[in-house]
Amino acid sequence: MNTLSIRAFSAIAALILLAGMSLADLAEAQQRQVPSGQAQVKLSYAPVVKRAAPAVVNVYVRRKVRVRSSPFANDPFFSRFFGGGFGMPRERVQSSLGSGVIVSPDGVIVTNHHVIKARGEAKIKVALADKREFPARVILKDERTDLAVLRLDAPGVTFPYLKFEDSEGLEVGDIVLAIGNPFGVGQTVTSGIVSALARTQVGVADYKFFIQTDAAINPGNSGGALVDMAGRLVGVNTAIYSRSGGSLGIGFAIPSNMVRQVVVSALRGKSVKRPWFGAKLQKVTPDIAESLGLDRPAGALVQQVHKSSPAHKAKLRPGDVIVQVSEKSVADPEAFRYRFSTRPLGGSVPLLVMREGGKISVTVSLEEAPETPPRNETEVDGRNPFAGARVANLSPALTEELSIDEEAYGVIVLDVRRGTPASNTRFLRPRDIIVALNGKRIKSVSQFSEVVKHSARQWRVSLKRNGRILNVVIGG
Repeated sequence: MNTLSIRAFSAIAALILLAGMSLADLAEAQQRQVPSGQAQVKLSYAPVVKRAAPAVVNVYVRRKVRVRSSPFANDPFFSRFFGGGFGMPRERVQSSLGSGVIVSPDGVIVTNHHVIKARGEAKIKVALADKREFPARVILKDERTDLAVLRLDAPGVTFPYLKFEDSEGLEVGDIVLAIGNPFGVGQTVTSGIVSALARTQVGVADYKFFIQTDAAINPGNSGGALVDMAGRLVGVNTAIYSRSGGSLGIGFAIPSNMVRQVVVSALRGKSVKRPWFGAKLQKVTPDIAESLGLDRPAGALVQQVHKSSPAHKAKLRPGDVIVQVSEKSVADPEAFRYRFSTRPLGGSVPLLVMREGGKISVTVSLEEAPETPPRNETEVDGRNPFAGARVANLSPALTEELSIDEEAYGVIVLDVRRGTPASNTRFLRPRDIIVALNGKRIKSVSQFSEVVKHSARQWRVSLKRNGRILNVVIGG
């Protein structure tokens, strides 16, 4: 370092110290800085790309579907007269393309669930940046986070991979690179900055908590890598805001802390298990904030606490506003769900809560939702209008799995098979909770099955749908 540089550095250090910054603050400021000259502007991202790009892959999904040759085959009017035989069936291959990231040397890949989502059997092929291709199989799908984990069918082969970085360490303004295969043109790298953190109004997954970036993300980038300047994975590119289908500089990535949780579950051979909180939450509006004496409309308002839940055991009550999870701020219920659900099971987590104008700290245990009673999934049969519906007992575990944000018990409809009496009623829908049947309160699948065994001219059904009770009469 020459004399001029030393003097400049000393002057900067003196100004920083006069401003009240410590030497540690100075070190951090040196790590994140604006280019100071033309030489630094000419610096390249190439070393980061060389480190990260080999671990980003293309994911091809192919499946065969049966379609009917006639354009009227799916028309309800013609189907009524000609039935299922109208139009000769033929097979057609459907293909989809996305990106993925190798996260372990033995070929474990993470991508988006919507990239590999397909009904029926599908073949998945993965192409590496070096042109090698391998078949892959799905080892875990988690639709709630829009993530899927694949494993390459290549025993003994060692692959390039990306290490996870703690996404909580990101700051707005940090430089990031997005790597993927937009529009199928081939691997592409775009650069940008972190535009925002904790975006919760992006409706592409149940856990709405995203990193926003202006690095160009386009169709085909889904499942690709968002990396920092150390070449580590900070997010998985998932969605864009666009009116044209192309990038407008508003892209969203799932934070690496959420991705890591799903990958760990996959490697353990288990489904994703998250801590159960057990309370219904509501957004704090300006009016609510004023009525509660809060200085700003932020936090998650506790609306209802389920009995025997961790929230109930922590003595939380309606009217409480959760503002922090383990010293991390909470802007709304979605932010709380992310911060709580990414905690590992076991142990506990401290929450900072506003109650009656003051602040209190409570500790909530991180435990799995119990499956009590057992779900007892059953497809209804017999001569009744419910035949073909698949039902189950509701439990805290099932309400958590289905993202039902309320304390609910009874029998829930999981699926309605097409072409069955249940489908033909055009009334029953998945997620309907059957409350009563012909005046009898329905509390379990076994009780429901027993009631529908007996023939009836009419069936009076009471069910809960989206929090509302509906009553309908169905002919027997």
